Amino acid sequence: MKTNLTHYLQKYSIYIVLAVLFIACSLISPYFLQSNNLINVSRQLCVGILIAYGEMLLIISGFLDLSVGSVLALAGVFSVSAYQKTQSMLVAVLVAVLVGMFCNLINGFFVAQCNVPAFIATLGMQMAARGVALYYTNGQNILQLGNFVKIGQGTVGPIPVPVLIVIGITVLIWYLMNHTKYGRGLYAIGGSRSAAEASGINAKRSIYASYLINGILVGFAGMIFMARNNAGLPNGAIGYEMTGLTAAIVGGTSFTGGIGTVSGTVAGAFIIGFLENVMNLTGVNSYIQQVIEGSIIVLAVAYDVVSKSKKSQKVIIVKETKEK
Repeated sequence: MKTNLTHYLQKYSIYIVLAVLFIACSLISPYFLQSNNLINVSRQLCVGILIAYGEMLLIISGFLDLSVGSVLALAGVFSVSAYQKTQSMLVAVLVAVLVGMFCNLINGFFVAQCNVPAFIATLGMQMAARGVALYYTNGQNILQLGNFVKIGQGTVGPIPVPVLIVIGITVLIWYLMNHTKYGRGLYAIGGSRSAAEASGINAKRSIYASYLINGILVGFAGMIFMARNNAGLPNGAIGYEMTGLTAAIVGGTSFTGGIGTVSGTVAGAFIIGFLENVMNLTGVNSYIQQVIEGSIIVLAVAYDVVSKSKKSQKVIIVKETKEK
C-alpha cells in the first residue's frame, strides 16, 4: 500500500504541486482569481509553452537550444515586416515559420553533421540571429502593426486566439510524441544514442526533425510575442530560452535525456507562470524574481540528477541480489 502511494505521488507530483500553488496564489493575492488576471496569464503563458515544447523535444533527445530568444525576435520582426508590406496574415505566418526553421536547420546541421556541442552551436546562433534582427531594423522597433495584433490580442468568443493556437499545437505535439515512430525514437536516442542507432533509428534525421519542429514553434511564438506587445521588437525576448528550459525541466523533462511528457511540460509552464504572476501582483522586486527563477531551474536539475542516480543504484543492487 505504501509503495503504491509513493509511486502515485512520484508520478503525479508535478500536478499536485501545480494544484497546491494555484490555491496558495489565490490566498496570497485577492486579484489572482479575477477573470482579467487569469486571461492575462493564459496569454502570457502561450509563448512560454510553445518554447518549452521545443526545448522538451530537444532535451529528451539529449540536446538543447540556447538561441530561442534571439530566433524568436528575428522571426517576429521579419513576420511583422512581411505583414506590413503585404497585409497578408498567411505570408506573415509563412515568413515566421521559415525563419525559425532556417535558423534551426543551421543548428541541426552543426549538431548532427559536425558533432558540435548543442550548447556551442546554439549559443553562436543566439548571437548571430540577434545581430541580424538588429541590423534589419537598424535597432529600431517596428510600429503600427494593424490587424497583425489580433494573433496575440484577439479572441474567438471568450477564448484568446493565442490559447486556441497553443491548444491545437499541443494536440499535435502530444500525438507526435506518443503515436509516431519519431516520438518513440527521441526517447530511445536520449536514453542511449548508440543503442538507438544499433536498433535502426536514424539519429541524425531525428535531430534535424527536432530542431526543425523547434523552429516552427519558435516562429509561432515570435508572432504571438510581437502581436501581444503591439510592436516588432528586435531586442525582445531576451532570456526566453531560460523560460523554456525551466518550464520543461520543472515539468519533469530529464536534463540527462530520455524522459519527458507534454502534460508535464504544460504543468511546468503553468507553475512558472503562476509564480511570476503572483510575484508581480504582490510587488516582488524584478531582480529578486530572477534570483528565484534561477534557483528553481538549478534545484529542478539537481533533483532530476539525484533521483535518477538513486534509481540507477537501486537497479544495480537488484541485479547483484539476483546474481547472488
